[in-house]
Amino acid sequence: MEKSTLMSEGLTLMVTGMGFVFVFLTVLVLVTTLMSWIITRYEKSVGALPAEGIPAPTAVLGRNQSGQSKQQSQSSQDSTLLTVLSSAVHKYRKNK
Repeated sequence: MEKSTLMSEGLTLMVTGMGFVFVFLTVLVLVTTLMSWIITRYEKSVGALPAEGIPAPTAVLGRNQSGQSKQQSQSSQDSTLLTVLSSAVHKYRKNK
């Protein structure tokens, strides 16, 4: 097989692949735009805030509100972390 034939086949494959990707992405954008247009046409409340407002987040990050209990909790977490790390280092050095 000649080099020029191999090169032309490679370029043809590249252009075909790039064309396919371009057509796919264009169709994807058009379909997404069409779906958005249909939804906003038939659903009048899209994008409108509810009259009662936006509800507050329900996740609770921490129950300890006082500084002292929060500090004690942090201290116990630190000691637990130190214990876990110490045992991991000990096991690593034992196996080495």
